[in-house]
Amino acid sequence: MRDHNQEDYNETKVTEFILLGFPGSPRVQILIFMVFFTMYILTVLGNTSIIILVTTSSRLHSPMYFFLCNLSFLEIWYTTASVPKILAIFLGRSRTISFAGCLLQMYFIFSFGCTEHILLAVMAYDRYLAICYPLHYHTIMDMSLSGKLAGGAWLGGFLVVIFPSYLITRLSFCGSNVINNFFCNIDNWVVLSCSDTSFLEKIVFVTATIVIIGSCVVTLLSYIFIISTIIRIPSTEGRKKAFSTCSSHFAVVIIWYGSTVFLFVKPSKQTALEVTKIVSIFNLIVVPVMNPFIYTLRNKEVKDILRNKFHRV
Repeated sequence: MRDHNQEDYNETKVTEFILLGFPGSPRVQILIFMVFFTMYILTVLGNTSIIILVTTSSRLHSPMYFFLCNLSFLEIWYTTASVPKILAIFLGRSRTISFAGCLLQMYFIFSFGCTEHILLAVMAYDRYLAICYPLHYHTIMDMSLSGKLAGGAWLGGFLVVIFPSYLITRLSFCGSNVINNFFCNIDNWVVLSCSDTSFLEKIVFVTATIVIIGSCVVTLLSYIFIISTIIRIPSTEGRKKAFSTCSSHFAVVIIWYGSTVFLFVKPSKQTALEVTKIVSIFNLIVVPVMNPFIYTLRNKEVKDILRNKFHRV
């Protein structure tokens, strides 16, 4: 909680912020720029390739790959919400960002992040139905339900961030306008504000906990039932085939939750910002570039279709 007497400060209306980014010599900055730029291009190309592959291959016209398309589309915009500004900072361009621009960037980054949590839970539920109820799967999980679940994930992810964003607009800022990060994060708003931020922090904590714990419970329960069903399959080949349909998603879930739990579920702003910056890099840049490779390298059906397309070429 931030307990400041407003009279002790010369309160000013902040119209822009300065993103500090990462320290280092110009040579180091250029090197980091090249790494981030390469990863961003790979993220866009890899996820776009998955969308094109799924939409052009009739064998992949199923709920599982429909959700994968949504995930790939999400990853493209999730990185695009932050990476272009990060690259501009590394090139020595303007580090400033307007108050409205900073608020919008924060809103979209967190909205896409919340949407991904919900979407991964939906994908886990889809795999649960496919493996535990294979005879009824296509009756239950038709394209109508798939569309509603995907739409609900997008709507829910964008709605839950509205109230915290509104509370940020009510904050007062005094003194420094330098954000010790490479993008606009809620923690940084809290640190710079001279208002009482305890209510905002509680709302952010509760919202993030509901989104993360809620999606985690759905995902965990789905995989408990999936694993219990797979181990009861008598043949080794049958178990292998069943697990192969969800192994890619399981790998993505482990990586995603490993990087976001630290970022979202924090009871206080006292967590070291430097550590948060490092974890944010993994979350915003590394994870999105890994997903296309995980889904292509670990998914036999996708590999077979890619192989056939390359042979035709």
